[in-house]
Amino acid sequence: MGRSATDLARYPEPVAILVDENTRVVVSGMTGSEGTFHTRQMLEYGTKVVAGVTPGKGGTEHLGLPVFDSMEEAVTATSPNAGLVFVPAPFAKDAVLECAAAGLPFVTLITEGIPILDSVTMMNRLRSEGRTRLLGGNCAGIISPSKCKMGIMPGHIFAEGPVGLVSRSGTLTYEIVWELTRTGLGQTTCVGIGGDPVPGTRFLEVLEMFEADPATTSVVMVGEIGGTDEEAAAEFIKTMKKPVVGFISGRTAPPGKRMGHAGAIVSGSKGTAQSKVDALREAGATVADTPSEIPKLVAASLAASV
Repeated sequence: MGRSATDLARYPEPVAILVDENTRVVVSGMTGSEGTFHTRQMLEYGTKVVAGVTPGKGGTEHLGLPVFDSMEEAVTATSPNAGLVFVPAPFAKDAVLECAAAGLPFVTLITEGIPILDSVTMMNRLRSEGRTRLLGGNCAGIISPSKCKMGIMPGHIFAEGPVGLVSRSGTLTYEIVWELTRTGLGQTTCVGIGGDPVPGTRFLEVLEMFEADPATTSVVMVGEIGGTDEEAAAEFIKTMKKPVVGFISGRTAPPGKRMGHAGAIVSGSKGTAQSKVDALREAGATVADTPSEIPKLVAASLAASV
């Protein structure tokens, strides 16, 4: 269900690697408790949040921003180029499709617990229309340090630098980013693709963007057991000119156990931690045994590529 580089050209990006200081965000579900908390955090970080959408609250203000009854009204009035969705799981599909219908080229879906049938229906519609890229659901969001934060990441641990990071796990992202930042290795963009079985954007697609991004000189990819996205990404890593450092979580998971994310399902010999580690190493990536090893491996890869 991934997309090729040719197919990716059909999905316009709001900016170079998805978000930057020019990204204008409209938040669906901004007036709820989660939406309120994280919108406030984004505003304090400097993200250009321009409006919120909550049916029935149109014409009011929240956090100093206008609230609209529909996404179409918000887009017409405030000209955003990205949407962030915080609505509960039963309504997430409709909220995302409303963003797409209003013409937003990029939507980040934070909501977890979305029914798989809803995810499949939503993604089939978005792919057939070919106008909107979805990130998530069940993801931490995306951040370009000092430029834009869309999601639930703690902004203070990120710093500007040359490392691009893509991850299925929010908490592992935070741990690894903090290790990178503490050792002076800042980030260009950190992308959380989420742990659901039907992600809107996959490892392969983000790796393609990092490979094309002149500001990114090294890439960190954080995967986990379940699914085959990491193996598919490894095939592309074989063609990359930029060094990749990988980490696969769940290597000590008991056989037959389903762990963590809804997408962490192992089928036969595919989707195991070892199969992913082997695929990455065969592709030429360096694979860390622990998150704390990643900064040292990234620094070595950067030094070797000079």
